Amino acid sequence: MKNRHKNYDLLNLLGYGLAKFDLRFVKMFGFKTKSSFYKYLIDLGICDTVGTIKNRQDMLDPFFDNGRSGWWQKREQYISRKLFIDSLFGNQDVNEFSEIVKLYIEKELNIKIDSQKKSSPVLNSMFKQLQLTGQEAELYFKNNFEHIELFRGGLIEDARLFGDGYDFQIENKSNFYLAEVKGIKTMKGAIRMTKNEYQKAKEYKNNYILVVISNLRKKPKITGIKNPIGKLKLEKNIIDTTQVNYNSLNLMW
Repeated sequence: MKNRHKNYDLLNLLGYGLAKFDLRFVKMFGFKTKSSFYKYLIDLGICDTVGTIKNRQDMLDPFFDNGRSGWWQKREQYISRKLFIDSLFGNQDVNEFSEIVKLYIEKELNIKIDSQKKSSPVLNSMFKQLQLTGQEAELYFKNNFEHIELFRGGLIEDARLFGDGYDFQIENKSNFYLAEVKGIKTMKGAIRMTKNEYQKAKEYKNNYILVVISNLRKKPKITGIKNPIGKLKLEKNIIDTTQVNYNSLNLMW
């Protein structure tokens, strides 16, 4: 398998910005033309050729009404990238989105970018989500859960906020299935289950489905494992953690 580009996430953000906002995105960096913007990105060392940047835009052009068809024939292959960025920054305008890209360049590449304003705490928090493979996998599952035959035609309910050992509940033909989603960047890798997830899988057995979204960085593949406790060899690993709290005095409020 060909190794992904060292600036994979950043190039996807750049392609998204160019596809969605076109020249408005370029102007946020102080340039009037795409060619000058491309040269700027190459000079920063983000990529070696103009083609690398154009390819990212071609991947994402089919998802926006911008007058360009891009790589429309590979739309299905790249939709997961668009949906993932949408989930984080889909509601941001061109100014806010460009600030996210500048923040990425500064923090990940250690290159200072002259920004018009200091990034807000919310934008900083959004930026951190880019590194979470789990969230990308969960989003892919939410949009593609019916690829698993057991879930086909079912109703999905998001349970991630409950923190109860599973991410989603799928109701199908009077049955309730619990789905725990794990993401792997390539085709091969290990998964980790928490104590809570393990106990829930042990309790629900065949109604607990471990869903592994592999090859996230290329073309995601979805695999469902019914009763993972009974089918996978899992090694117990104890990690000691210290929880720190800060309490106030007993005050009258």
